[in-house]
Amino acid sequence: MTIDRRKFLGNTGLLAGAAFLLPAMNSCGGTGTGTGKSSYFGKGLKLSFEPYELQLKHVFTIASFSRTTTPVMLTKIEWEGVVGYGEASMPPYLGESHQTATKFLNSLNLKQFSDPFRLSEILSYVDAVADGNCAAKASIDIALHDLIGKLLEKPWFKIWGYNKEDTPVTTFTIGMDKPDVVIEKVKEASPYKMLKVKIGRGTDEEMINTIRKITDVPLCVDVNQGWKDKHEALDKIHWLKEQGVVFVEQPMDKHNLDDMAWLTQHSPLPTIADEAIQRLDDVAKLQGVYSGINIKLMKCTGMREAHKMMNVARSLDMKVMIGCMTETSCGVSAAAQLSPMVDWADLDGNLLISNDPFKGIQVLDGKVILPDRPGIGVTKI
Repeated sequence: MTIDRRKFLGNTGLLAGAAFLLPAMNSCGGTGTGTGKSSYFGKGLKLSFEPYELQLKHVFTIASFSRTTTPVMLTKIEWEGVVGYGEASMPPYLGESHQTATKFLNSLNLKQFSDPFRLSEILSYVDAVADGNCAAKASIDIALHDLIGKLLEKPWFKIWGYNKEDTPVTTFTIGMDKPDVVIEKVKEASPYKMLKVKIGRGTDEEMINTIRKITDVPLCVDVNQGWKDKHEALDKIHWLKEQGVVFVEQPMDKHNLDDMAWLTQHSPLPTIADEAIQRLDDVAKLQGVYSGINIKLMKCTGMREAHKMMNVARSLDMKVMIGCMTETSCGVSAAAQLSPMVDWADLDGNLLISNDPFKGIQVLDGKVILPDRPGIGVTKI
């Protein structure tokens, strides 16, 4: 096949970044029901997908819930014998499921597109089919990016013009638990140079003090909206800074913008939005409310919009973190393509599971190592 790479890159604005200010079309949250598999055949793009259940190595506990599994949908888009892989990770609190993803993916007609390089057109169509379903949409976006990268024979960090040597260290998440279990988790995380600690259930000091008994690596904390009073929150942040904490993620309710802006103004540590940020339209609204944003492909519909969000945040002088859900190496490796350009990375979702069907990014001495393979850089195990 003949591929005009220069024309594709110029038309999509991938190197120039000219498209990053385009608005997002929908807000997201799961809707609908349905079961089964689907695939499309013909001269156009062929989509297939299947449900999968991730098994966590440890019970995962944050301020509002605990779980031991995460449902995902694994997708494939095929064109002229080349296959791109994608993934929708759907932790229950986001409102998507195998049933909602099946219904949404069944509603798509990708066979109408005979050219995968019509990236913006295809993804705009996918986004407009139905509101919500952000993770399901991300699974299409990731598979399409993987397919295009393979056709161009380049990984996406190179298509975007990034240096793989600029990747940061990734945090490794320590969920809330009893002190003896926390100690074991921290010991298992000894290769990592920064830990992300889940707090917000009233055991904040116990969690930090337990970890500090066995390691002095830098920490960040994720409160998951657990703090209710801004003055108490500020006192906690001052104490956390003394314990070697680098930043505080989502300290208060995502709707409490006034108190959050006050807290950010007075905080000695950067504050990072997570639950408060979802898609491109949210970024500018949070300037001055938070110091920065945590971008997750499963919330923003994938790599295309994540790339735009990062550029907008940078233009507003906001910090950028690239994160993930509990995911396979497929989703995490897709997000990692942006990692050379962020301040912090939380790309450990694949490290928290015991049944990863892909091989992708690696972590060496705590640092994200991008595979020099085309597309998103994953292979099926």
